[in-house]
This record gives sequence, structure tokens and C-alpha cells, in this order.
Amino acid sequence: MPEQKTFVASDEAKGKAKQLRLFAVLAWVIAIAGEIFAILKLIHNETLTWLIVAIVVILILAVTGSMLWKKANRLDPASEKDKVKFFIQNQLGAIIGVLAFLPLVIAIFLNKDTDKKTKGIAGVVAIVALLIAGISGIDFNPPSVEKYTQEINQQNSVLEKLNPGDSMVYWTKAGNKYHIYQDCPHIKGREGVTYGTVKQSFEQRGISELCKTCLKRAMKEKNITPEELGIKPDVLNAADTAQ
Repeated sequence: MPEQKTFVASDEAKGKAKQLRLFAVLAWVIAIAGEIFAILKLIHNETLTWLIVAIVVILILAVTGSMLWKKANRLDPASEKDKVKFFIQNQLGAIIGVLAFLPLVIAIFLNKDTDKKTKGIAGVVAIVALLIAGISGIDFNPPSVEKYTQEINQQNSVLEKLNPGDSMVYWTKAGNKYHIYQDCPHIKGREGVTYGTVKQSFEQRGISELCKTCLKRAMKEKNITPEELGIKPDVLNAADTAQ
């Protein structure tokens, strides 16, 4: 039985996450600045077109920031022990998405210098953008140190049973599964095959699933049943997708 270890992001993963978060914050800052500019300069009948253009640009920036932030969280996740920090870190994209549009929506409908038509068109566009930014910023399955710890230890436990004494695996740059065998038909002859631990496959590619072709081969060679691995037999019947 392999030693149970708590997941800790590597220095490389933390460095990449920090860089992604900086870019996310930059995108959000520009989005908020664009919102302020739109509130102060563009809520007028004669600038409706430019106001809509500004809303679209702000939306693109807000969504881009959220995508980068989520990717950073998967490289360097928060712990569930601190509930407040865990919530804020994983749902910050949704919070910023709302902040990037809610004041603008309010300003559009309260502005006395615009007619009903302008308020209606600009208001609807801004509300739709707010919903898109808010929903796209939500992380419905947020990563955490605890989830990664559990999943990696489970994978290592399976690997120890399938390949005792060797917990190293293979994966490709574009793959979505890791492999026990270097000559697995899904990766044989491919360039850029990486050799490392399950934890490294998590950090570098977000991979957390063993190739079923390798799984079936190892089970046959070791004469191991699905029950011994703690997996459902029907999992083996599913076809392997791109590796």
C-alpha cells in the first residue's frame, strides 16, 4: 500500500498559477476600468452603439479573466478547511463578472439623459452580459487540496496493485489519460511522451484518469479483478477516447 500523502502543488505549478492569476487580474482591472468609462462617458442616446461595443469588450475581458483564474486554481487549488478563502478563490470569477456589469446596468436605467429606447436596448444587452459573465465565472466543480489528495492517493493505490513498486506513468502533451505502458497503442510512436508521477500528470496536464487499454492489459497480466481494484466492471466496457 503506497504512502498516503497530502497534495502539495509544485513550485513550477505555483509559478504558472501565479502568472495566470496576474493575467486574470489584469483582464478584470481593464474590464472594470471600461465599465467606469462607459458609465461616465457612454450612457447617452448618441453613443448607444459605442456603449454596446464597450459592453461586449468588457464581457470578453471578464470571461477571459475567469477562464485564466479557473485554470490557475487547478494548478494551485485552495484547501476546503478555510471555507471563506475556498469560496472566494473558486468563485471570484463570478463575483468580478457581476461587479463588472451590475453598476453599469443600474447606471443605464437611472440615467436621466437617455430615452426609453436607449435604456431598453442598452439595459437588455448589459443584463445579458452580466448573466453570461456571472455564470461563466462560477466553478461548479471547484478543485481543492482535499479532492486532489483523495484522487491521487486512489490512483496510486490502483497503480500499486497493477504495477507493484512502480508508480510512474506516461502521458502526451495533448492527451487526457495517463498510461502504464510506454508501448500502449494510444501513445506508441508519438512525440512528446512524458514520464512521471500521477501527481505530475495532474499538475502539468490536469490528467487524473488511467487509460482503459493499459488498465485491461495490466489486469489480465496480473490476473486482477475489478473488485480487487475497487472499480465497477462496467467502467471497463466504456470505449477509450483520445489519449
